[in-house]
Amino acid sequence: MRAAVLHEIGQDKLEVLDDVEAVGFGPGKVKLRIRATGLCHSDVSAMSGVLPQPAPFIPGHEGAGEVIDIGDGVTGLAQGDRVLVCWLPACGACPSCRRGQTHLCLAGFMNAGTPNFKRPGGDVFGFAGTGTFTEEVVVGAGCAVPIPDDLPFDIAALIGCGVTTGLGAAINTAQVEAGSSVAVIGCGGVGISTIQGARVQGAAQIVAVDPVASRREAALRFGATEAVSPDGLADARQRITAGEGFDYVFEVVGKSVTARTAYENTRRGGTLCVVGAGAMDDNFQANMFELFFDEKRILPSMYGGGDVLRSYERAIALWRAGRIDLESMITHRVRLDGINDALDQMRTGESLRTCIEL
Repeated sequence: MRAAVLHEIGQDKLEVLDDVEAVGFGPGKVKLRIRATGLCHSDVSAMSGVLPQPAPFIPGHEGAGEVIDIGDGVTGLAQGDRVLVCWLPACGACPSCRRGQTHLCLAGFMNAGTPNFKRPGGDVFGFAGTGTFTEEVVVGAGCAVPIPDDLPFDIAALIGCGVTTGLGAAINTAQVEAGSSVAVIGCGGVGISTIQGARVQGAAQIVAVDPVASRREAALRFGATEAVSPDGLADARQRITAGEGFDYVFEVVGKSVTARTAYENTRRGGTLCVVGAGAMDDNFQANMFELFFDEKRILPSMYGGGDVLRSYERAIALWRAGRIDLESMITHRVRLDGINDALDQMRTGESLRTCIEL
């Protein structure tokens, strides 16, 4: 079986190998044939060590494909079912699940410490307990979510992470109000999805902020009312809000410096929504007086901040209705052998989302 493997954390290239085997199949598990998978910035962050992940590992967590085998005790799935990969399945029994915060369930993270692949040289992990840069993968049944026949695999893969994360940040977490002003810092795939979520919610002004010109141009196509480079944010704030600051600012980069910029450009009483996944040693700082005096809400958003199954259904409904554009988010397509070119395109900001077709 072919798969793209990172041998050591810190390497910037993946090696495509044909001696990988998906392991761990048994009760409660399903084996999937991956048909399409998206390249998410979290994959790059895991490769660099920003996000914790044991190695060697197969990146990828934004995938879709078909069920090729089901283990004992699995219900609701059958061979041949079309599914998307949910990298953070809810167990349904932990305190977070019982509170209705299924996106905070830790059961899926526990799987990340168990290898689900092997090679002649030893065990191989799958990123976030999945690992979709491969032809086949074994996951818990809760990771395989059935999709309707009219949803293409490439679109389903995006819904499995980036689209759900961005839409949910605007709709679930921040609950953007109609007529409000919004700034989105970072306009990759998740940022573009955040912009679309703010547009669906009826925001009057949506300012996209990104250093890459092609991403600023893309943001305008997806619903931003204007797009500026980082050094143009202060002028946009002055023109649009008379210097007060935006009602909602979304940080979709995952760095403390951009989170601080987002905080400073949020109006008093406004909402800063932190969407980007950053490093454990990168600390965001705010002084105690400004926290009290400005009363800005700081809302982290994990995987869209809501029940992921409901979020998937909503994304599909909005896509069917033409309210969000998911096809155009895929700016590049490659086969597995082209994965390192896709990584370079993401790092330079050339791509929004690359679909890897298997």
